[in-house]
Amino acid sequence: MKATQRPQRLPNVTPNSPSSIPLSPHMSINRRTFLRTSLAATAALSLPARIHAAAEGANGDIRIGAVGFKSRGMANINGLLGVKGVRLTALCDVDQGVLDKGRAHFAEKGQECETFVDIRKMLESKNIDAVMIAAPNHWHSLAGIWAAQAGKDAYVEKPVSHNVFEGRKLVEAARKYERIMQTGTQSRSSAGLHAAVKWAGEGNLGKLLWARGTCYKRRASIGKVDGEQPIPTGIDYDLWSGPAPKSPLMRKQLHYDWHWVWDTGNGDLGNQGIHQMDIARWFLGEPALSPLVYSVGGRLGYVDDGETPNTQMIVHGYEKAPLYFEVQGLPEATDAKSMGKYRGASVGVIVQYENGHILIPDYSSATAFDKAGKAVMRWGSAKGDAPKGEETKMEGHYENFITAVRSRKHTDLTADIEGGHISSALCHTGNISYRLGKKAAPEAIMEQVKSDPEAVDSLNRMIEHLAANAVDVKMDQLTLGEVLKMDPTTEKFIGNPAADKLLTREYRAPFIVPEQV
Repeated sequence: MKATQRPQRLPNVTPNSPSSIPLSPHMSINRRTFLRTSLAATAALSLPARIHAAAEGANGDIRIGAVGFKSRGMANINGLLGVKGVRLTALCDVDQGVLDKGRAHFAEKGQECETFVDIRKMLESKNIDAVMIAAPNHWHSLAGIWAAQAGKDAYVEKPVSHNVFEGRKLVEAARKYERIMQTGTQSRSSAGLHAAVKWAGEGNLGKLLWARGTCYKRRASIGKVDGEQPIPTGIDYDLWSGPAPKSPLMRKQLHYDWHWVWDTGNGDLGNQGIHQMDIARWFLGEPALSPLVYSVGGRLGYVDDGETPNTQMIVHGYEKAPLYFEVQGLPEATDAKSMGKYRGASVGVIVQYENGHILIPDYSSATAFDKAGKAVMRWGSAKGDAPKGEETKMEGHYENFITAVRSRKHTDLTADIEGGHISSALCHTGNISYRLGKKAAPEAIMEQVKSDPEAVDSLNRMIEHLAANAVDVKMDQLTLGEVLKMDPTTEKFIGNPAADKLLTREYRAPFIVPEQV
């Protein structure tokens, strides 16, 4: 289709549509009016399994509703608005202060937006064609599923899920309702990386041996509180909690630090590391979860209210070639401002071949080295240094999403939701191994990994890194995760009910991810 064509219209379906949800007409401006009524009303709050039509954009514009825009979401909005034929028509956030600030910001730019506290009310709007979802991780899948059921396309930030089960349900919803759903893994729209993957896949460095992602990113202590903290003024905490337990706030800061609590976040493996996990999987050419995974790590160097590890190594035992991942949240050494590097990367990917390696030190460029360490090929974010005649121009990530919204072909997406699900799930399964693990002496951990030279290398460098930060792993022991075997077809673990339990969660009504979307 030509770029000027409008999104395909779907027939209106009124029974059980989102508009039948009995929410207050003032919900968009008053957070205190959130529905808390009968069981019958609660049942009605689950969005329907029927598509509610998305109205056709005026003059062919794609009209965007943004869900969550305190930080990353605002960058996404600006990126989408940079694409011709895109308008922002709605803002949704459970923080009234953020909502008011956003409305004023765009009003100053001449962009008037409807505002909503509750995503369910926003999804009733016929003035929205697609939604941008950048709420906390525990909301990503449910918000995307509800959007699909309401007939909206969706741009879903990474990770696309909080757990493996809901990520798969998100994919199922996108396919069932024929929705375009893009993942926020922007590297998939890098012409340089596409060229590098193709060049390496042609055997220019010989056989692929392994890939390693690194997330060496400073994460300081979030502090330690003595008791329950007050919810910040202006926040509908029931809606903020959504599918997660509505637990007392037991940390200083509600916003952002949810990343380091299991009920709402996935640690830096699922926060930053999902990007590098996705790039590593891309070079490996693996379309599914790994048949074996284990993790080693800990939250070390300080005592705070965070639960997720700030130091971690993950091994995904793919049959063709393994995928390793390393997280370091502490600096290069005690009180240092710099972070460590592995073969030139702090936050990046190294792919090893028999005749050299490829370094991806960011989101969009790569350099190939031979065995002697000499650079033999470079690729940049636009055209790079691909062989003559093979330079590839690609549209930007947001532009690609809008192109697919117009074409109605999910195969036009560079980062379709299914790929986002697999890469997110690789982070989740690594964390499941860690969560099922037990503290162990370094000798016991070495005994487990000794048959794998690259795992030994990761472990030794982890111990050295911790020692440089005054952490003695003989005293402050690391957690040795369970070795988990998985059936990639069913996305279930083999013979491990405890691990299977962590593939999903107990959802809090009415914010339930259904078995049947």
